[in-house]
Amino acid sequence: MKATKSNVRERIARRAEQEIMSGYYVNLGIGIPTLVANYISEDKVIVLQSENGLLGIGEYPEENEVDPDLINAGKETVTAIRGASFFDSAESFGMIRGGHIDLAILGGMEVSEGGDLANWMIPGKMIKGMGGAMDLVHGAKKITVIMDHVNKDGAPKIVNKCSLPLTGKGVVNRIITDRAVLDITNEGLVVQEIASGYTLEDIRNSTEPEINVSPTLQYEAY
Repeated sequence: MKATKSNVRERIARRAEQEIMSGYYVNLGIGIPTLVANYISEDKVIVLQSENGLLGIGEYPEENEVDPDLINAGKETVTAIRGASFFDSAESFGMIRGGHIDLAILGGMEVSEGGDLANWMIPGKMIKGMGGAMDLVHGAKKITVIMDHVNKDGAPKIVNKCSLPLTGKGVVNRIITDRAVLDITNEGLVVQEIASGYTLEDIRNSTEPEINVSPTLQYEAY
């Protein structure tokens, strides 16, 4: 099947779902991360949190389920699971800053080999603000970034040093792209999984920093 933007995003979101353990409280960032909600395994009991004041996000609504007053932090319409709760932004950020979020899955524009994350602005382009990203990268117990491996010009998005304004320094634990899964460690970048259709050489050629190879590296993992 020919790769399209839609099925590449789905591939990344499905792999990211595997990072979520039953019992987790999870925040999904704007963009590809919001798609993860559609692929949560039925055997997992998890709660999705949104900065704008919703604990218990469900899947994207069908056309007949759309409620314009029920939105996530990205202003997309969502559903709420049974038992969901609603609150103000102060309470929401109290949850985040208090260390009550087990995992934040965020998008990224650049990630450095040391785990620095740039994901909120490109200089010269109009933006609405950082949102909750800066709080999430310091408040959540684990940060996983999901993104395309290269930008639209084919340049690596995993870089030696971020050139864009930082969201957080040394905050990323794992990177999941359309090509590979890599961990940020004290010994540098470690590739753990390679997606179907790619080789280790492909990953090395499309990643700016040197990468180490896990002894349990999985090929065609997703």
